Amino acid sequence: MNDINPENIAQNLDLMNPPKGFVDDPFPFYDALLKHAPILRQPDGSVLLSRHADLDAIYRNTTLYSSDKEAAFGPKFGVGSPLFEHHTTSLVFSDPPLHTRVRKIMTSALTPRAIARMEPGLIETVDVLLDGMAGRGQVDLIEDFASTIPIQIIGNLLDVPMEERAPLRDWSLAILGALEPALTDAQLERGHNAVREFKAYLQDLVARRRTQPRDPETDVLTRLIRGEGADEMLSETELLQNCIFILNAGHETTTNLIGNGLALLNDHPEQRSRLLDDPELIASAVEEVLRYRSPNQFGNRETTANVEIGGHQIAKGTNLHLCIGAANRDPEVFADPASFDITRKPNKHLAFAGGPHVCVGLTLARLEGRVALARLLNRFPQYQIQGTRVQGGRIRFHGYASLPATL
Repeated sequence: MNDINPENIAQNLDLMNPPKGFVDDPFPFYDALLKHAPILRQPDGSVLLSRHADLDAIYRNTTLYSSDKEAAFGPKFGVGSPLFEHHTTSLVFSDPPLHTRVRKIMTSALTPRAIARMEPGLIETVDVLLDGMAGRGQVDLIEDFASTIPIQIIGNLLDVPMEERAPLRDWSLAILGALEPALTDAQLERGHNAVREFKAYLQDLVARRRTQPRDPETDVLTRLIRGEGADEMLSETELLQNCIFILNAGHETTTNLIGNGLALLNDHPEQRSRLLDDPELIASAVEEVLRYRSPNQFGNRETTANVEIGGHQIAKGTNLHLCIGAANRDPEVFADPASFDITRKPNKHLAFAGGPHVCVGLTLARLEGRVALARLLNRFPQYQIQGTRVQGGRIRFHGYASLPATL
């Protein structure tokens, strides 16, 4: 963007037709938005918001800003289609009472005590992966490490048999890929097929689990089937679609957290040295990765009434694009926001959104990030990313598809 007028870029940024370079490196564009157009009307009538204060207020106000996406996803996916059914039934795109019922069940299964019980298995999973990479000339930090960890952890949460986990990653990538602002027909069809196949698999898994339930204290699927009493049972569709959601929500974002963290520590050797010298900094390092290169760059809300944001009048029924990646670099909140500083405090990032819809798995995601980064760094402190990095190619989800490295 050095040879282009930032103000002009900011005023004309269209998420449906992003400018060259935006997908791989959106952060200079975010800086321009924050400075010149923090509230930007899109050609389709939606509104792009970038300021931390605006996003924070919207996340907290569930009266004026709805998470329900039926109106937006009908034209996008086709009413009644597999993707429409999934994304309008899952926790993240729903309002009460569905959101309340599903979140209560999930929260009860992800208590601090339950997550503490997961830590030994997480450490074992990470160490097995590190053992498998040892002695190899070159590895891929995404394929061989970052992407495998959340699949195994979520698979354990739902108690998916190990031999049945192979398709989970591809299903997740296809379904989440359909959330991009603009889609090709091929991407749309891959998403629909993934929902169909995933739902069919889960129907069989749920039938087996109903016959042989597991301990609801450790098996989220058994807990979801059981519900929290007769008045809070999930319908079959709600159950299946929210099982898909659990995998999707915990997979690509956690993969991106780990991969982005490894890339950032590679690219900022002084920060890597600080972490090696003081391993206790791992918690704040993970928070800074979440802020600096948020795995999820965008959220959405729909206005339920006419509202005013920053002096702009926005009509009822308007789709709002909440730019988390920009808000996490807002100079009104973060000193020297373009610097990667693993000791940053306070660090009030919005990587997990906020308000009643704050990410239900945030404690587990943080644990996965801490364990994965700390143990790889301890085992291979001199790892180097070498070769061609492959970006994930997404606007909404920011990460790498490949990070070739030597250990």
